[in-house]
Amino acid sequence: MTTVTDMNATRTAVALRNLYVVRFGFALVWAVLLLLTGPASGPLGTALLVIYPLFDVAAAIVDLRSSKTARPAAALYVNTALSLLTAIGLAVTATSGVPAVLRVWGAWAITAGIVQLIVAISRRGLGGQWAMILSGGLSTIAGTAFILQAGTPAASLTSLAGYAIVGGVFFLISALRLHRTTKSA
Repeated sequence: MTTVTDMNATRTAVALRNLYVVRFGFALVWAVLLLLTGPASGPLGTALLVIYPLFDVAAAIVDLRSSKTARPAAALYVNTALSLLTAIGLAVTATSGVPAVLRVWGAWAITAGIVQLIVAISRRGLGGQWAMILSGGLSTIAGTAFILQAGTPAASLTSLAGYAIVGGVFFLISALRLHRTTKSA
């Protein structure tokens, strides 16, 4: 029984490691594209804003399907719903200006950060989750900062690129830690 449990945990760790590497790559490419296109890029900028939470939906679905153990399904379903609502909210508010986008993104970062904390804490036995715990906590702080920034004259979407890069780095760190865990198992 222990061997089966260990093998399931190893498979889950490998699946998460692979997903986290993809999430790192996506975040990096997305951030660069956002910085290159700028906030006033019209439909392209709107598409970029909407694609990020839609990618999060896809990642949550992959997570649900691939991590047979240590998958807090309820939290992943909540994350999927939050990200889908955010994509819709961003599509609607993208033409309303940077402050509106920052408020929607900020609310999503706060709520998704809380969900990420819950998921990572429940998976801490797999290893490599401290980076996800830290990322979830920082996401809630960043979300608050986005909402506060929306009320200033310096409101800018470039901070979203920084947020994506930092989040991507945390995914990479977690992937590397999971890789080390799977090698020792």
